[in-house]
Amino acid sequence: MPTPSAADRANTRSSLPVAFAAGAAVGVLGGMIGLGGAEFRLPLLITLFGFVALQAVILNKALSLVVVVTALPARLTAVPLSALWPHWDVVANLLLGSLAGAWAGASWATRMRTTTLYRVLAALLVLIALALIGNHAGTLHHVALAPAVVVAAGVVAGFGIGVVAAIMGVAGGELLIPTIVLLFGTDIKVAGSLSLAVSLPTMLVAFARYSHDGSFTVLRRHARLVAVLAAGSITGTVLGGLLLGAVPDTVLVPGLALLLLLSSVKVWRHATDGDHNRAQPVTRA
Repeated sequence: MPTPSAADRANTRSSLPVAFAAGAAVGVLGGMIGLGGAEFRLPLLITLFGFVALQAVILNKALSLVVVVTALPARLTAVPLSALWPHWDVVANLLLGSLAGAWAGASWATRMRTTTLYRVLAALLVLIALALIGNHAGTLHHVALAPAVVVAAGVVAGFGIGVVAAIMGVAGGELLIPTIVLLFGTDIKVAGSLSLAVSLPTMLVAFARYSHDGSFTVLRRHARLVAVLAAGSITGTVLGGLLLGAVPDTVLVPGLALLLLLSSVKVWRHATDGDHNRAQPVTRA
């Protein structure tokens, strides 16, 4: 593992206040709509801190894990295990697909050219923006299907969500929650907690796969920056949760969707700036 230079250490120290503020801002945005905010953090890791695509994904995955683990106790207070246990089959059904999808998605991400990964990330940011609008555009309704079709659809949807979550380094709640409601007819609050039960093992599988790639050393090289980003993200998520409902969804959701679309454009431009190779070092972290 390369030893950080004096310039790297100086850049990291100067980045720490910015990292905390950025993490907190992302946490607030995510908390205000009941998510962890990883979809907003990913573009910042690329455009603000200068991490190349795969390194940004790995960092985002690590930070998402921290946020999800810290969110679990609060979520269990709101929706206890006794309310979740009757729905264990929903979690098992989705995990059948999401675990395989997470491994496949992480494998594909580590093999992609950096320019291709930038373009994929940009496209997925658009997908998340559309999902965000769709989730808040109206009430989700259960789609009645035959039990065998529900199981098959759950595995397929889980696989797709696992792929997206692994490639972006997110928990995938923005996709899991509507899937759980639409396929299984679960109450929206219970669906939010069930999504965490699916997300955590799915993220661990993707994280394990990423650990075999050389870019994984970015976590050790920038451990202090990661710790400050995590602290800011957790602080912001708590604050965002307290502000839940403070801004009308009719204003908040379109604004956040627009932010994701603008971020998509910025990430896409990284692919057109030149053919970066996957091992390119971080320049501004």
